[in-house]
Amino acid sequence: MTLLDPAERTARGLATQAELTGAPAPDPKTLLDETWRDFIYAEVWTRPGLDVRARFLISMAATASNNGPKDALDGYVRGALATKELSLSELREAALHLAVYSGWDKGGELDAAVTRVRDSLGLDPVKLDPIRAEPWDPQERMEKGAKEFEKVMTFGGPQPGNGFPYLQDGILNFVFGEMWCRRGLDERSRRWITLVGVADSRAETPIKSHYHAAMASGNCTAAELHEFVLQYAIHAGWPKASEVQGVVFEMAAKIDKGLPWNG
Repeated sequence: MTLLDPAERTARGLATQAELTGAPAPDPKTLLDETWRDFIYAEVWTRPGLDVRARFLISMAATASNNGPKDALDGYVRGALATKELSLSELREAALHLAVYSGWDKGGELDAAVTRVRDSLGLDPVKLDPIRAEPWDPQERMEKGAKEFEKVMTFGGPQPGNGFPYLQDGILNFVFGEMWCRRGLDERSRRWITLVGVADSRAETPIKSHYHAAMASGNCTAAELHEFVLQYAIHAGWPKASEVQGVVFEMAAKIDKGLPWNG
């Protein structure tokens, strides 16, 4: 049997922590600090089952959504920029996306962290496409939203003209008619942020439908979603992650059988 050397694990944790936070790793002062170094950075972040970009998006979204400390959130933002896994403009888009699925207050936490890190690094502000620059036809926009919903979710959703404020003006008009269509962040990246938001909601229908869609769309594999659960657990806690783990098993089985999320 091969023995694992705790000194080697600590060295790996220190190096990984420094790389992923864009700053020298501080000496742990408590047992909790040691677990960040020796478990989270040395063992979780170095796992091969999920790319580093995805882990950054998951951790930033989950930290902001679960009231994590500002220094942890700032560290992830700084690390994402330092490693070039995410650009400043992509981080701004990520904050907007998080606002939809976790609430504007939580999206604002990530947006504020991006601003703090940008200022500390002396970076110039980025110019982003406006939410809407040209006049639009409301009906055309909602029809576009319905098509985007079906593309993202892999099944038909609310239809234009349903008359319900949330379904028509929220879901079709903005979420899918505008935000998911923005070019500033790729669909796979948006998917990771969404999966965090619906998991935190503890709402059965959004969780099951979005985890099924993540696989049905080809954005994520079942193996990647199993890795997602471990990364998510760090910030949301093992009980929430346990619920998500059950959904991944259930939805992966449906995908294998060619069944819809509710079939």
